[in-house]
Amino acid sequence: MKAKDLLGRRGEELAAEYLESLGMLIVERNWRCPDGEIDIVALDGDSLVIAEVKTRRSLAYGHPFEAVGADKLARLHRLGSAWCRDHGLHLPLRRVDVIAVLDDGVRKPTVEHLKEVL
Repeated sequence: MKAKDLLGRRGEELAAEYLESLGMLIVERNWRCPDGEIDIVALDGDSLVIAEVKTRRSLAYGHPFEAVGADKLARLHRLGSAWCRDHGLHLPLRRVDVIAVLDDGVRKPTVEHLKEVL
């Protein structure tokens, strides 16, 4: 496995642990369909959360949040709808969160969380 794939996998694991520490229930990870992939699907009380995880070693190429633009957010909202259809669920309370993980392999990784990214 490539180093960037290992970094991404580690970031997703840290993000899932972080969300669970907030009391969220992880429902699914790395769900795929022809239109794309959802990193983490979770429940936060009554809300279904579609979480996009961006992991970087440093800020040299910008903050991880900067990698999620309007097109990516629109795709995540569509993927959330597809996930609900695929699972036969009609959950009106759905949101997209973005989790940024900085992990240089030396210091303790940091996790930042943007809720309800529009």
